[in-house]
Amino acid sequence: MGQENSSLSKGESLFDTAQVISGYSDIIAMRHPQMHSVEKFAQGSTVPVINGGDGANEHPTQALLDLFTIQSEMMHYHKGLDNLDIVLMGDLKHGRTVHSLSKLLSLYNNVKVTMVSPTALQMPDSVISALENAGHQVIVTDTMAGNLSCDVIYQTRIQQERFASKDEADLYRGHFSLNKSVYQQYCRENTVIMHPLPRDSRPEANELDIDLNDLDSLAIFRQAQNGVLVRMALFALALGVEDQLTQYEKEVNWYTNKR
Repeated sequence: MGQENSSLSKGESLFDTAQVISGYSDIIAMRHPQMHSVEKFAQGSTVPVINGGDGANEHPTQALLDLFTIQSEMMHYHKGLDNLDIVLMGDLKHGRTVHSLSKLLSLYNNVKVTMVSPTALQMPDSVISALENAGHQVIVTDTMAGNLSCDVIYQTRIQQERFASKDEADLYRGHFSLNKSVYQQYCRENTVIMHPLPRDSRPEANELDIDLNDLDSLAIFRQAQNGVLVRMALFALALGVEDQLTQYEKEVNWYTNKR
């Protein structure tokens, strides 16, 4: 149900809504357009609340699946999350996925993060500081050339809904497009390409060209599929039933093998 069809449109607070909805459920996954709204909601909830994205602030579950994806992809090259060389590119100001991912990456060792974006859409200072204070190398630039040779490129879209108008968003659309020609010219041979989806494939945007679709290093769909596994695990952990889930999997495997 959208907010316009809920009690929130009648003046009900997030706290009150949480009190009511948490009485109907064991766990709540919430997405909201306003920053810090999920935190306010959680204060009124009597059951666990998972943040599915709050405006341009955070997207923790996406960050967890992104981290899992990076780890999975790097295993093919006998690498891990330590000593990672990653490029974050696009709308880094409004891109909540890269905000959360950066904070998770700060927990690892010797990470190099290159942030490629228009000057007006640079990463918030607080996120840059979190990485730098953890001892990581951060490069902020508005130039693709010479800055894409890395282990992972994480591309984000220009988020039109975060701008005052479509015309304002269009000022930045398509300036940091990644296609096969750019990839072959500036990236390493096996640079992994990630994106939180949906990607904007319209000609005027074309942030990730469809000519990349035949590259084994295009991980965007594996990334999306990993979201199912990670969020299942997150639900199990939040509900405290991970041991039961393991037993259930054993029983399913036993039944399958018997057949």
